[in-house]
Amino acid sequence: MADDKKTSCTSCGSKGLCGGKVVITFKEGAWTMNPLAIQVLGICSALAVTNRFENAIVMGVALIFVCVGSNLFVSLLRNVTPHRIRMIAEVAIIATFVIIFDQFLKAFYWDMSKQLGPYVGLIITNCIVMGRAEALALQNPPVLSMVDGAANGFGYAVGLGCIGLLRELSGTGAVTFMGWHLPIGDWYTPNQLMILAPGAFLTLGILIAIFNTLKSSGEEKK
Repeated sequence: MADDKKTSCTSCGSKGLCGGKVVITFKEGAWTMNPLAIQVLGICSALAVTNRFENAIVMGVALIFVCVGSNLFVSLLRNVTPHRIRMIAEVAIIATFVIIFDQFLKAFYWDMSKQLGPYVGLIITNCIVMGRAEALALQNPPVLSMVDGAANGFGYAVGLGCIGLLRELSGTGAVTFMGWHLPIGDWYTPNQLMILAPGAFLTLGILIAIFNTLKSSGEEKK
């Protein structure tokens, strides 16, 4: 019993937060096992809402919020949730955070809410969120679970942002964000293909190729 108490007390103690697992967990979620570029998850949002950089960033923020919140509560309730109904409980928790974010957009950012349409609500079915709740939050303490949710949400948000930036720049010749309008210049002729569905697939493929090239070169150097 004494050893058990010692282990539980020092799991987030002397060797760093959560035994030094925080940094490893964040790096794995944001880079090593990036949900978009490596696991190729959440493709629906990556293709549907990235025609504008601002849309992509808001969707990324939404996923971070839902991942962190749902992972926290799944972890807190992991010891009292019956195993047979755990997935029902996880979906209910995820849906709660999705609704909170959706209502926030409708109350304070109505134009963005209209542009994103049903895709905020579809975060409930996003396999990234459910996967992290089931694979990590259900077996780990709250701090580590929140870090994992933040890492995977951040990695996904960066991927969405890159796709949105490239598509909007090449498709319209400018980027609009938070009221700022930044044009490339009169010399550039916008390519309308990039803001259509084929442009989304093309840009996603480019992102995956670049990400895997950088990851492979980094591993070779090690």
